[in-house]
Amino acid sequence: MQGLGKTERGEQGRDIDLTSLRSTMPASGPLQGGPTTNLNMNLYATKKTAAEGMLDIALFLANITHMKTVIEQGAGYRYYIAVLTLISFSLALQIVAGVLIIIIARRDVSEESNQKRLDSLNNTTTIIIFLIFVTNIFISVFGMERTGLFPRMHF
Repeated sequence: MQGLGKTERGEQGRDIDLTSLRSTMPASGPLQGGPTTNLNMNLYATKKTAAEGMLDIALFLANITHMKTVIEQGAGYRYYIAVLTLISFSLALQIVAGVLIIIIARRDVSEESNQKRLDSLNNTTTIIIFLIFVTNIFISVFGMERTGLFPRMHF
């Protein structure tokens, strides 16, 4: 396929339209001799924080659904108190993490006066999210009910 621009012979004798090829490349940058574009750290941090918030909401809704299921099973369930306590603890931690994520998202990371505080808030949020992760592992372990799908092993 030939365009209006200059062409070269590519692989297997096909013509390559250099004009249309250039139109798909960036107009400037280090390869074209132009300036390098700077990464907007504040925009990156805001998008990252928003993604964390959406994941936190999804986990929050999953835990609420799990809590509803445990409550419907009733107090006769073997680990009823343990699972309800763990789910409540996880939900409380998720609320705290959500508030911290909102606080972090509202600050400008490019301002030097905010950077130290935002770094400590981010570290605190990371620790809380790790605790949520560990708590949800325990919820999954204690939340398993024998369904009868697998045969019992008798030794």
